[in-house]
Amino acid sequence: MATLSLPPTASKPAELKLSKIAAFLGMRVLAWHNDLLYASRGYELLRAKIVPKQNAIHWEHVATAEPAWWRKLSCFSRLTARLFRDGFHALAVLQSGGLVAAIPNAIVTLLPGEPEFSTTHRVLRGTRPLHLAVTPNNNVFWGEYFDNPLRDEVHVYASTDDGRHWDVAYSFPRNSIRHVHNIVYDQWENCLWILTGDSGRECRIIRASCDFRDVQVLLSGSQQTRSAALVPAPDGLYFSSDTPLEQNHIYHLDRRGNLTRLSALISSSICACCVGEDLFFSTMVEPSPANPHREVGIYGRAGTASFGALLSWQKDAWPMRLFQYGNAVFPDGDNSSGVLALTTIAVKHSDCETSLWRISH
Repeated sequence: MATLSLPPTASKPAELKLSKIAAFLGMRVLAWHNDLLYASRGYELLRAKIVPKQNAIHWEHVATAEPAWWRKLSCFSRLTARLFRDGFHALAVLQSGGLVAAIPNAIVTLLPGEPEFSTTHRVLRGTRPLHLAVTPNNNVFWGEYFDNPLRDEVHVYASTDDGRHWDVAYSFPRNSIRHVHNIVYDQWENCLWILTGDSGRECRIIRASCDFRDVQVLLSGSQQTRSAALVPAPDGLYFSSDTPLEQNHIYHLDRRGNLTRLSALISSSICACCVGEDLFFSTMVEPSPANPHREVGIYGRAGTASFGALLSWQKDAWPMRLFQYGNAVFPDGDNSSGVLALTTIAVKHSDCETSLWRISH
């Protein structure tokens, strides 16, 4: 288990700037596949080729998913879509050309050449996983995310046939965790990183082999190891804490197991991404005595510079427990475009808006 090293928080501003290229109302970013960006509008999946200098961005239709009948109505209003958590919430792009996605109460799969996603798994506990992880050989993983007040066992599901069928790959025993926040594939160690929560020893950062024969807890037992956002890099892992109970931070865990605190954050953080060598984390509006702010923030750094605040939005007036916390979400996947893409939710003037940002150093 890593040793926690806590130097003073750096105050040097980030050595990069963001310039808005374009904005698209009513769209949510999902995943990158090189320079192709996938996004959704309700239950329609779209994609566009993104290059920093292009003047026009053309979205093309990919496929649709078939939701419950009433969701076809609720998804047409931003407020009802927020209320019912409508639309696509995660997407994995497979090397085979297939796609796997999470929508409310279902995992859906699109095989190459098909016009519509088909339901391949019904989500019975909770409404959906928060993320999907995919390995180079097209194996797909997701962990159960549900309230779990009785602390029942929690499953990690896997598909080895492009999302056609799902089996339990691993189960966390009863009373060990509440739920799975995220599973991330690490190309440098060819392993999976599993992030779990929410209290005490339930807060874990776990390294698992892709066949789950070797599962090791590297960090646990603290609200600072309660995480949902993690980015693997050649020099280790960058992750942020996600707690309403304490000050939140960005951390670096190197490949030898040394943990360093890099930067303080104004609130909980559940989303992160990299663009080239630049790293970005967003913060969520989840007010608490420890995190009283009502701003969504984007923090970033260029290369090995210090993290700094880059963008911010004010939370809108709608009640957050019903209409979602203010947040900025990033797409998963590998991004070779050089452009930062994000979707802001429940904020003033940019609610449910996807924006693209040119990065300059």
